[in-house]
Amino acid sequence: MPSFLIFLAMVAATALIGIQFGPGPWYVALQKPSWIPPGWLFAPVWTALYVAIAVAGWSVWRSKALSVTKPILLWLLQLILNGLWSWLFFGLRRPDLALIDIIALLITTCWFITTANKISRLGAWLFVPYALWVGFASALNFSIWQLN
Repeated sequence: MPSFLIFLAMVAATALIGIQFGPGPWYVALQKPSWIPPGWLFAPVWTALYVAIAVAGWSVWRSKALSVTKPILLWLLQLILNGLWSWLFFGLRRPDLALIDIIALLITTCWFITTANKISRLGAWLFVPYALWVGFASALNFSIWQLN
C-alpha cells in the first residue's frame, strides 16, 4: 500500500502543477468551439482520471513482471507531458505548443495501454477513458488554436 501512496502523490503533484496555470481572463477572451464542455465539468473529470492514472501505474508496478520498465517509463512520461500542457497552454498562452504536447501525450497514453496490457489488464483499461479524454482535449486544443 505505501507504493500506491507514492503513485498517488506523483499524480497529485502533477495536478497541483496544472492548477497553478488555470484559465484566466486570457482564456475567457478566446474564441472557442460550440462543442466545448461547460467549465464545471473539467474538475470532476480530471479528478476521476487522475485517480485512475495513479491506480493504473500502481497496478503495473505491483505486478512485479520482468517487463515493467517500459510501461512505467511511459507512465512517467505521460505524467510529465500532462503537467507540461497546462503551463504551455495557460501559462505561456501558446495553444500551438500545447497542441504538440497533447499529441505527444495522446501517443504516450496509447503506447502505455499497449505495453501495460501485457502486464496488467486493469492498468491498461484504466487508461482507456484517459486516452479518450486526451483525444477529445486534443481536438479541442486544435480548434482553439485554429479559431485564435
